[in-house]
Amino acid sequence: MAQVDPRIKKLKIQTGVVKRIGKEKLMYAKEATQEEAKLTKMKSDGTDEYVIRKQEEVMNESKAMGPDSKKRLTQARDQLNDMIEKEEWEAAHRESEEFKNAKTELDNANALLAQD
Repeated sequence: MAQVDPRIKKLKIQTGVVKRIGKEKLMYAKEATQEEAKLTKMKSDGTDEYVIRKQEEVMNESKAMGPDSKKRLTQARDQLNDMIEKEEWEAAHRESEEFKNAKTELDNANALLAQD
């Protein structure tokens, strides 16, 4: 049985981290937009002031997660980029599915971070 390069395993793990945090960032942005729309509807419907204040708290909590997820995604992206750029990869590794997936997720992370 062939020995798997431990760097490939680390690359695969870090790729998964970047992918997961990217999904979280998208989810928090979507949630904040939904909560803001819900608050606007409550205000236009004349909902009780207490309920509106609570909804504002929920919306603010959702919005507060944006900068945190951006920071975590930036760190994870940088680590993945370092793994790709600074390691001395053999040609066979550069053609592997794991390496291609890592490059794809790196591009996706860069696109997500460019949106802000």
